Amino acid sequence: MGFDFNRRQWLTIIVISIADFCNAICVALQAPFYPLEAEKKGCTATEYGLVFGVFELVVFLVSPIYGAHLNKLGPKLLFNGGILTTGTCAILFGLLDKVEGHIPFIALSFLIRIVEAMGNAAFLTASFAIIAKEFPNNVASMFASLETFFGLGLIVGPMLGGTLYSLGGYTLPFAVLGFALFCAAIMSCVVLPKSQDDEDVKPIGPTMWALLKIPGVLLSAFSIMATSLSISFLQATLEPHLRQFQLSPIILGLMFVINGGVYAISAPGWGWLCDHPAVKQKYVTVIGCVCVSAGFLLIGPAPFLNLPSLKWVIVSGLVLHGLGMGSQLVASFSDALNTAIASGLPNSIETYGLVSAMWTSTFALGAFIGPTVSGVLFDSIGFPNSTVFIFVLHIVVMLMVLIFLWSCERPSKMDVSVSAGDLLQLDGTLDESVLIGDKYNPPMRVKSHRCGISVGQARPPAMNSLIACSSYKNRRSPWSQRMPKYRPTYGSLDNRFRGVYGT
Repeated sequence: MGFDFNRRQWLTIIVISIADFCNAICVALQAPFYPLEAEKKGCTATEYGLVFGVFELVVFLVSPIYGAHLNKLGPKLLFNGGILTTGTCAILFGLLDKVEGHIPFIALSFLIRIVEAMGNAAFLTASFAIIAKEFPNNVASMFASLETFFGLGLIVGPMLGGTLYSLGGYTLPFAVLGFALFCAAIMSCVVLPKSQDDEDVKPIGPTMWALLKIPGVLLSAFSIMATSLSISFLQATLEPHLRQFQLSPIILGLMFVINGGVYAISAPGWGWLCDHPAVKQKYVTVIGCVCVSAGFLLIGPAPFLNLPSLKWVIVSGLVLHGLGMGSQLVASFSDALNTAIASGLPNSIETYGLVSAMWTSTFALGAFIGPTVSGVLFDSIGFPNSTVFIFVLHIVVMLMVLIFLWSCERPSKMDVSVSAGDLLQLDGTLDESVLIGDKYNPPMRVKSHRCGISVGQARPPAMNSLIACSSYKNRRSPWSQRMPKYRPTYGSLDNRFRGVYGT
């Protein structure tokens, strides 16, 4: 599948990818040397561990707020503001070694990290929404491209941070990466398209609650959280598990980037697969669950397998984990977006912002829960037994997805409700005869078993088929193909109809 993008679209994906890469480096930069600096100031492991954990907690809390107000604030403003905030906080974090005293050091660490998390959440929410709006036919592929660069940044961050730390001390890594983010913000100001379309602004839009009430979207959110939890699960306990092999620092560092590297390499492939019209994203999610479950059985290895704890077995498990990460995260985002629009939410920047915020928030929630759970399980039952928790969690996700697919694919009587787009005639007026005629009264609506689409039992079958084929909400219908493209701005044709006809 080739990409036929215009110049603006290519510049958009390049700028956002560079910004994503630099942002990920800043997020992961302090891991190799901040704990040592904190211990010099008299901080305990619990204290500086919370400095890392509070970042994900804040992202989880503020992302839905950004998503709900994305169109009012403007995606471009939120994107640039998030990058500038993250860059500024990175530079300030690099000055913490100048702070004297235990309490001032840890207090400023928390404050800077919290503000940095707010900037990071703003940047991610806006970037996902911009990509969804600018590339409506390649959402999964473009999202996968972003995740590839973000994954590479998480890999490069600790290595680059350690190198710069050895060359210029504590401040140099943060100063270099903060400056890089400032440059990325300037590029995005010039390149990114107009941030907002007045046609999208309305007093009442879709809410996060309306999004999460859709079963398919809620299932995607659970899949995202489970995947993020599996990633952060290893951050706290993999190193103690690997001590038995007495690995050198370089080899130990490479072990930590295996799953992230496989994820970064495989994400574009999963994106291409999810964008293929013949592929259902939820089946890709099932594949991801199988890979992650199998991976953690080998990483442990799980006690009931009776396998020895060997390096090649653990490496194989990490490779499978990386493949599963890519399939679940990419498929869950594109599936949540498609499901939300198919369920009646407007095909607009507001919905894109909500889905982006949901993804960012649930990912952060899993990243916050993962280290906590893994630490408790490691202390109580040991690492091999604790990996069974992730295995069971992803088996549960897989079964939930399969049950959902089975319930949606049961044969049943089906009809589609009428919207303003269905009734719009060529002269711009509404054909109310479809709803009110001499022979047919407005029918009662009942819910079918086919994914919750409403059914009108009283219409003739031929009329039902015509409405189902010609509905404006049916993006593959001849109606949709004849309508003007909605790519150039952050506006939505759905909202224009809603504003004109008051529906």
